[in-house]
Amino acid sequence: MTRIGGAWQNWSRSAAVRPVRVERPRSAEGVQRAVVAAVRQGLSVKAVGAGHSFTGIAVAPGVLLELADLQGLVAADAATGRVTLLAGTRLHRIPRLLAPHGLAMQNLGDIDRQSISGAISTGTHGTGAQFGGLATQVVGVTMVTAAGEFVRIDEEHQPELLPAVTLGLGALGIIVEVTLQCVPAFVMHAIDEPAPLDDVLATLDTRVAESDHFEFYWFPHTRVALTKRQNRLPESTARKPLPKVGRWIDESLLSNGVYRLACAAGQVIPAVTPHFSRIAVKLTGDREYTDLSHRVLTQRRSVRFHEMEYALPAENVVAAFAAVRALVEQRGWRIEFPIEVRFAAADDRWMSTAYDRASAYIAVHRYWRADPTEYFDAVESILREFGGRPHWGKMHTLTANSLREQYPRFDDFVELRNQWDPERSFGNRYLERVLGS
Repeated sequence: MTRIGGAWQNWSRSAAVRPVRVERPRSAEGVQRAVVAAVRQGLSVKAVGAGHSFTGIAVAPGVLLELADLQGLVAADAATGRVTLLAGTRLHRIPRLLAPHGLAMQNLGDIDRQSISGAISTGTHGTGAQFGGLATQVVGVTMVTAAGEFVRIDEEHQPELLPAVTLGLGALGIIVEVTLQCVPAFVMHAIDEPAPLDDVLATLDTRVAESDHFEFYWFPHTRVALTKRQNRLPESTARKPLPKVGRWIDESLLSNGVYRLACAAGQVIPAVTPHFSRIAVKLTGDREYTDLSHRVLTQRRSVRFHEMEYALPAENVVAAFAAVRALVEQRGWRIEFPIEVRFAAADDRWMSTAYDRASAYIAVHRYWRADPTEYFDAVESILREFGGRPHWGKMHTLTANSLREQYPRFDDFVELRNQWDPERSFGNRYLERVLGS
C-alpha cells in the first residue's frame, strides 16, 4: 500500500517528518521493490517500526516504510532454539509465537512495544550483568541493500559481519528477517522493594552479583531506591503471579493513571513534584511474585516521556550516579521522573554501548510536555566524564567525532556503510550527525 504525503511522529513526539510518500509492504519482496524504486528516484528510504526511539534515527524525509504488516513467525526449531521472525514483529507478540515451541527470548527490555528489527538496530537492552542487549541474541539477519539485493548474514554467510549488521542503526540496509537464538521457556521470581538509597549504592556490586537481573529507580527529592531483583527458574516452577486487581492498581491506576496526573500537575505547579515523588515511593515498588519471564521483565507504560540514557563502565556507575544526584539537588530542579540504573554484560556488537566492557546504564527522563534540554545537557556532561556512550535510540547531542573516540570499531562500521550504501540511500540527518556524511 502506498500513501502520498501525510505526517509521521514518534511515540514521544520528539521527532516528526512529512515524507514524500509512505509505503506499507506486506512481504520481503515488497520491501525490495520499495527500496529499488526509491533509489531509482533518488529518494532516501527508511523503515519504521513502532516509533519508540526518542531520537530522529527513523525519520524518513523521502520514502517511509511502515513495517506493521511485516510481522509473524517464519520458522522455529525447538531443538536448536533458533527462531526466525519477520522484521516488523512487535516484541510483545513474540512470547505468544514462541510458546508452542517451549521457547523464550533470553532477555528483554522493560518496554515491549518496539519491533524486533528496531529494537536490535538501536541497541535496546534489559538488565542483568550476565546478559547482553537484544542484538546479542541475533544469529542471523536478512536485509535488502541499497543495490536492491537480498543479503543473508549468519554463521554460514559472511559471519564476520554479524556483529556489525545486528546493531546497524538502520544505516546498512532494511532488515526483513531476524533469526534469534532463544532459550527454553522459564519463569522468574521477582522481588520489588524500597531500600535506603545510600545503602543500595554502598552494596551495589553485591546486589548486582546476587541476582540474575537487578536494577533500581530513584525519584529525585527522596532518599529511597526502588529496587527490582529477579532470578530465573525452570518453567516447571509453580507460578504465583500478581493478582489481576493488584497488578491493575499498581501498573494502570497508580503507575500510569495517577502518575500522568501528577506529571501534568507538576508542569503547572512545580512545587508539588517533590510531594508526589515521596508519595510514589510509598505506594509502589513493594511486591513479590513468580511468573513467566516476559511478564516479569516487561511493564506497561502509557505516560509519554523523553529519555536520555548513557552506558558507563560498570565500575564508574556509583560515582556517576552520585554526581547526577548532587547536580539535581544543587540546581533545585523539580524532576518528576525517576532516574533508572541497569546493567549489561560486555558484548562484541561493533556499535553496542556495551562493546568490550561490562556496562551500567543511567537513564534520565522528563515528562513529554516538559523541556528536557537543560537537565539532559547537564547530566550528559557528567556521564561523558565517566566514559559514557549514549543509547542510539535515546536523546543525546554527540556527533561522529566524539563517538569515534568511544567505539573501537567505529571506523570499521563507517567503512562497511561506505561499501554498502555509498549514496546514503538509508541516511537521514541523525545518521549524518552520528556517523558523518
